[in-house]
Amino acid sequence: MPKAPVRIVHLGLGAFHRSHQAWYTQQASDAAEWGIAAFSGRRPDAADILAAQNGLFTLVQRSGKGDSFELVGSIAEAVDGADLRRLKELVASPQTSVVTLTITEAAYTPDEANGGALESATPLGRLVLALAARREAGAGPLAIVCCDNLAHNGTVTRKAVLALAAWPAGQAGAFAGLSEWIDANVSFVSTSVDRITPRTTTADIELVADACGYRDAAAVITEPFHNWILSGSFPAGRPRWEDAGAVFVDDIAPYENRKLWLLNGAHSILAYSGLLRGHKTVAEALSDSACRAAVEEFWDEASQHLPMRLGIPEYRAALLERFGNERIAHLLTQIAADGTTKLRMRSLPILVAEREAGRSGDGAARMITAWLAYVTSAVEFQDPRAGDIKNALNRRGRERTAALLALLSPELASDKAFVERLDSQRSTLVAASAHNL
Repeated sequence: MPKAPVRIVHLGLGAFHRSHQAWYTQQASDAAEWGIAAFSGRRPDAADILAAQNGLFTLVQRSGKGDSFELVGSIAEAVDGADLRRLKELVASPQTSVVTLTITEAAYTPDEANGGALESATPLGRLVLALAARREAGAGPLAIVCCDNLAHNGTVTRKAVLALAAWPAGQAGAFAGLSEWIDANVSFVSTSVDRITPRTTTADIELVADACGYRDAAAVITEPFHNWILSGSFPAGRPRWEDAGAVFVDDIAPYENRKLWLLNGAHSILAYSGLLRGHKTVAEALSDSACRAAVEEFWDEASQHLPMRLGIPEYRAALLERFGNERIAHLLTQIAADGTTKLRMRSLPILVAEREAGRSGDGAARMITAWLAYVTSAVEFQDPRAGDIKNALNRRGRERTAALLALLSPELASDKAFVERLDSQRSTLVAASAHNL
């Protein structure tokens, strides 16, 4: 399969990028003009595997009726994320027009950015160093497209990048004026992305080998459903992603919120409640009446803060069908990671809005309660603030609940009545679920 010239640089090479942005790019009618150079994240494994396969991978669309197989070749180059030299070279090329990001929500936090210092060990730090190389090369404008599950993700990315670009200005003037150059030459596109993509298993790789007659160590399993909504400008051009169904809008906020609250919020509820009740996958948790009732209660609250023109009842019905696809083994442990980052976006906005409206916000509060019970009971968990969580767990009773809640919202943690309510609910959940952990 001939490779298109690299015009897109991607940071965060993983299964979701392959099932979403790489797939959309291959479907574009001008795909032959838009190759992707994809850089891996913390580990080089994904890049090493794809590089050995010349960037080719099999996308398996898994529905309740069966599997379909598609060979995707839009990744022209797979690179170890630590290869800063190659990243600078590609971003500095006048041919490069777009940089896309799937670096996880946690990568945009101040802690991950090392307190604002410019570090080549972080994805945004590497990006800023590469943008400095582009300015030096006089390569002109380009677009940065955030594809992580963050509200106002383009704005969040812009703020983080400009802050990092301003950091080293005093170091012999090497980066003086870089933030101003970025502000004038780089657009930050906001997006809402959606395609459930679980981790590929050994059994999946064997399935591809049996069905396709070749062994693909980079195969990706995903659902047939896909959605991509974008808002922003592309000063150096872009692929015709709309050929695959991408939608370009002026105001992305309602679409972001619909996805973050209804899909991602439900995922968090199913993850923490489901794991506490001994479930392993989204489909298993959804089949549990207690977990499903918690999802529906939260959806009822969140729906009051979304415009009905977005077809909220239909969207909810579609989510139930997608979540119930037992052939997509979406692991709850995968979704449960990085709770302190995710809950600030998925639960807190609804909880605050409900309380401001004079209502209890019980549905949103129960998402937090389930997380509290999960981190209290789990042997291991992944979170960018794992150290702070462990320190909080050294406390007892309401003090522990308040310390954990403060990692999400210091304001709520100072509300003694709310803390008491969550602590009581957490204790009940832990006691009822202890035999499942």
